[in-house]
Amino acid sequence: MTAELTRGQNHPLTQVRLEIRIAAGSPVVAAVTVGDEHGTVHGADGVAHPGAPALPGIEVPKQAATAHRLAVDLGALPESAHRVSVLLALPTGAGVPARFGVVAAPFVAVTALDGTELVTFTLTGLDTESAVVALELYRRQGAWKVRAIGQGYAGGLAALLADQGLPEAVPLANAVHEAVAQGLARSVAAPPQQRAADGDRTRRATAPGPE
Repeated sequence: MTAELTRGQNHPLTQVRLEIRIAAGSPVVAAVTVGDEHGTVHGADGVAHPGAPALPGIEVPKQAATAHRLAVDLGALPESAHRVSVLLALPTGAGVPARFGVVAAPFVAVTALDGTELVTFTLTGLDTESAVVALELYRRQGAWKVRAIGQGYAGGLAALLADQGLPEAVPLANAVHEAVAQGLARSVAAPPQQRAADGDRTRRATAPGPE
């Protein structure tokens, strides 16, 4: 039976290999931080994001999108890992929403590998925030639980990362947004039209799909 959480509620996890599925009304960037027992993230090597999408036990998408699937294997995390935070951020740039208050509330589900929903959480109540800690998986007395967080940051991804203890929060946030911008450019740019060999027809190569 699916547990529908509200902000602050937690639920035990009986499986260690999970998917985290995200649905949003506008493209969002998905990232994961891995922290110690206090929730502190000690460096950029504890952050999985579009520019560095894989950590031991964690894999995130490389682009902003309205739907994401994140892979989590809690059994593959280092012993020092006690808190895994799932982050969402709005991409930067012209023509994109600047705050979560103007888009549909993001929905997050923790599922088993077969797609069975274990826990769901809808991030309501966001307004000026452009980055949010959606939920966290945390280790307590040898067992893992999930908690619905929904903590937003009007200062964006840099403010969120700084709050988790990262001294290089600003350059890392900039690197994340740059990686997303480059990925979007690769996925939507169409190559120039070329003339076919017979001179009567033109052909356009298919633009690469999202990574």
